[in-house]
Amino acid sequence: MEKSKFLTSLIVLILLFPYANATMSGPKRPKASKHFVLIHGACHGAWSWYKIVALIRSSGHNVTSLDLGASGINKKQVLEIPRLSDYFSPLMEFMASLPSYETVILVGHSLGGFAISKAMESFPEKISVAIFVNALMPGPILDAATVFNESSRGVVFKLDNRVTFNNGLANPPTTFIYGPKYLASYHYPLSPTQDCALATTLVRPIYFFSLNDVSKEIVLSNKKYGSVRRAYIVAAEDKVLKKEFQQLMIEKNPPDQVEEISGSDHMPMKSKPLQLFTHLTRIANKYS
Repeated sequence: MEKSKFLTSLIVLILLFPYANATMSGPKRPKASKHFVLIHGACHGAWSWYKIVALIRSSGHNVTSLDLGASGINKKQVLEIPRLSDYFSPLMEFMASLPSYETVILVGHSLGGFAISKAMESFPEKISVAIFVNALMPGPILDAATVFNESSRGVVFKLDNRVTFNNGLANPPTTFIYGPKYLASYHYPLSPTQDCALATTLVRPIYFFSLNDVSKEIVLSNKKYGSVRRAYIVAAEDKVLKKEFQQLMIEKNPPDQVEEISGSDHMPMKSKPLQLFTHLTRIANKYS
């Protein structure tokens, strides 16, 4: 009788052990949970990543989408950020706040490539991989001012883009913002029309940073910037940063990996979100 009770108790304990172990250890989390930090392009904001944010969260990873200075819901107004360092400050402050043991996957789109390049130089030990999504990608031997000048050539006064001149027309523009027609024709031609409509209501002006400011603010070294793994994702049908220009940056400043999204306009997070998400997660898994 005693032997029978002992065997019964033993069987119960064996059956309950997996449940008790799982309960004591807390809820199960993804084994390879990662932290993606998303940086938007000019005149846009954190809102431009909403599809990618949802996909990353549903996959069990962490994601932070930041508003740079005077962008999205950032409280600063455009005339309060006359220097590129002011524009970058939300990302720099975020990176500084990360604990020393945490690394992130840093993702920059379009002009956001300048912001993540600055972060790579300042916080290389906190970045497992930097991913440039049809973004400006300067480097130690590819001057940021040259990249900026080439990328903005012919854009400022195209269609209904608007500029302001605080000190008269004889001086350089002070601020710049994309117009609805330009957004529809160049940024969002292959994206859902509702995404373009959203953009026309949410874009904010950006300060017209000088080439001198760009040169002084973005100084990149092989020791720091060059120590961070880099990947570049080409948007094949981009009409803002044309494929030829993207390939030129890749050629002059070769990253560790290059991927391409066919059928994507300048906003792959809107026109091809699933393809972009797939590339982001594969790159993250490879380098972190």
